Amino acid sequence: MPRYARWLERALRERGHQVTLVRPQPFFARLSRHPARIKYLGYLDKFLLFPPRLRRMSRDFDLVHVLDHSNSMYLKDVRNTPSVITCHDVLAIRSARGDFPNVSVGWSGRLLQRWILSGLRAARNVICVSEKTSVDLRALAENDGQRQRTIYNALNWDFRPGLALPADLAARVGVQTGERYILHVGNNNWYKNRVGLLRIFASLVKNPEYSDLRLILAGAPPSSEMEAVVAQEGLEERIVRAIRISNHELQALYCNAHALLFPSHEEGFGWPILEAQASGCPVITTGRPPMTEVAGEAAILIDSNDPVAAAATIADGLRRRDSLREAGFRNLARFDEQKIVDGYCAFYADVLESEKGKTGERTADRAREDDSAAARTPTAR
Repeated sequence: MPRYARWLERALRERGHQVTLVRPQPFFARLSRHPARIKYLGYLDKFLLFPPRLRRMSRDFDLVHVLDHSNSMYLKDVRNTPSVITCHDVLAIRSARGDFPNVSVGWSGRLLQRWILSGLRAARNVICVSEKTSVDLRALAENDGQRQRTIYNALNWDFRPGLALPADLAARVGVQTGERYILHVGNNNWYKNRVGLLRIFASLVKNPEYSDLRLILAGAPPSSEMEAVVAQEGLEERIVRAIRISNHELQALYCNAHALLFPSHEEGFGWPILEAQASGCPVITTGRPPMTEVAGEAAILIDSNDPVAAAATIADGLRRRDSLREAGFRNLARFDEQKIVDGYCAFYADVLESEKGKTGERTADRAREDDSAAARTPTAR
């Protein structure tokens, strides 16, 4: 979520708001170099040291916005200040509840997701990044009094068409200038469906019209399961691994791709769809929300569970690449940054207005708590 945080901080500052971005700082996590220990020591920084700091700071602000639903437990620490939380998705929560077959979550993960869900259920004001996320959250939250608003994500980098593929990037990843390729952007989370992606691509290149295509995997290195499928399908010479690339390099890959193939089973939003459209890259994605919600009418929609049928749909749809590109540019108007920032500011204003009376009550309660604490101090000594 760092890029979302940086984007919103910049956008609100440009509107004249005073914004302080605060996050847990490493203390215990610096005591070890072992990755597993760092992770668990980081929990001490996050859940032991950070909440008191957040409580103190929140008293000096009009509103606190928790930018990631996985930090919902912090809402109780700012209960005396109007607050908002952004819910990006509930996929981890649903996974921990057993909603997705073949997705296994350990006991500690299940415990953490129950804690996160408890915080979300108690949230008074929630921004969801898609209607799909909103629907999923309402089904889980069981809180009719919760104020929810869907505000889409905006592009958080200046993706645009027309960028040539840099020679050094082409040489580094192994792509020839002018070579046709399909691009995929993502990691190895189960819902990204990267194994399905490979099977769809393998079916597509059996079509003589697309037999010259290669597939660029931008993002995480392929998993061992993916590598097994690559070998099984005989795709070794067709797969390009673009690991640890910059936004500028990613934009160049979008601009020169024959299409983006984004066959996710689930998403909270699906940023690569917008990034591709902004770069003039035709989009192929799964025909289910939120992918359909984000792509609008500007995508080839496939059944990502049926590689053969998906490949046939893609082969037919790519014959209208130019119209897809133009539709993609038109679709971007729905995600205009200024309109989206307007939505944030309007929601903040609604929250502050609706909680005006409650804030006074909470302030009085806080004062009584402080008096009580002061009265108890001599006894404690």
